[in-house]
Amino acid sequence: MEELITLLDENLVCTSTDISADFIRFSVASTRKECVCPSCQQVSSRIHSRYSRNFQNLPIQDKKVVIILSNRKMFCDNASCHRTTFTETFPFLDNKAKKTRRLKETILEVSLTQSSVSAAAYLSQHVVDVKKSTICNYQKKKSTVHK
Repeated sequence: MEELITLLDENLVCTSTDISADFIRFSVASTRKECVCPSCQQVSSRIHSRYSRNFQNLPIQDKKVVIILSNRKMFCDNASCHRTTFTETFPFLDNKAKKTRRLKETILEVSLTQSSVSAAAYLSQHVVDVKKSTICNYQKKKSTVHK
């Protein structure tokens, strides 16, 4: 199961798994030595702190998947940069997101064929814990991006 985490990002390593009747929980950490500041593009290897970030991914064998990521805040050592710290980012996850991009796409696909209420009910039973308002927010964001 640990190999599944590297499919999201090759720089992630699974530190533990917890499998229950309804959920699979992965605890993961990054193995990157350096991160790039999003403002000035300078490479940094100095860690400021760590924090846990929880998000959901697509289900595995009808079990909902929760990933607990040990995310790092890094120092930006560029004196001319307005940021003193920045957070490590990952291509599969938007900033402050609670669901992976793949999962958001699946939610949007399901919601295209039915109402947001029935889509939320179906998804909550089979795929992921999601509310009607979340589906509506995803649809609004998608429609503004395509305009």
